[in-house]
Amino acid sequence: MDPVAELLEIEAVRKLRVLYSHYFDIRDVNSLAGLFAEDAVCEFGESYGGDWVGRDAIRKGYANYATADAPPFSFMHAVTNAWVELTGPDTARGRAYLLDLNLAPGVEQPLLLVGVYDDLYRKIDGRWYITRTRIDFLWPRRDYHGPRS
Repeated sequence: MDPVAELLEIEAVRKLRVLYSHYFDIRDVNSLAGLFAEDAVCEFGESYGGDWVGRDAIRKGYANYATADAPPFSFMHAVTNAWVELTGPDTARGRAYLLDLNLAPGVEQPLLLVGVYDDLYRKIDGRWYITRTRIDFLWPRRDYHGPRS
């Protein structure tokens, strides 16, 4: 693949993780769910209701965490150190660091957790989607699986 075309594809994939954080933090659950393929899976473990399978279940899962009475950006998902690797013409994988912050008024220590997103992506009809996502939790509890092989 042409190096410029490859970089454009990588940036399109990387943008999904950034949009994920923005949509989650402003509680735009429909736009957030739209970043996932119809058959996507969120692997969040039993602490978060088990795997969410399919876009509708993903929408419902995130809606349960979107607090209607809190203003936008009461919580912030700061994502950094993202890398993406194309694994085929229509597939990719990536990882990114997560700092999850509670920015509600009166919160003295805003850091909720530190983790690493581990994602798989697929290009469908010319558009990239998240097909699997998992968080490797690093703090305050540790549940680390490492990069997918």
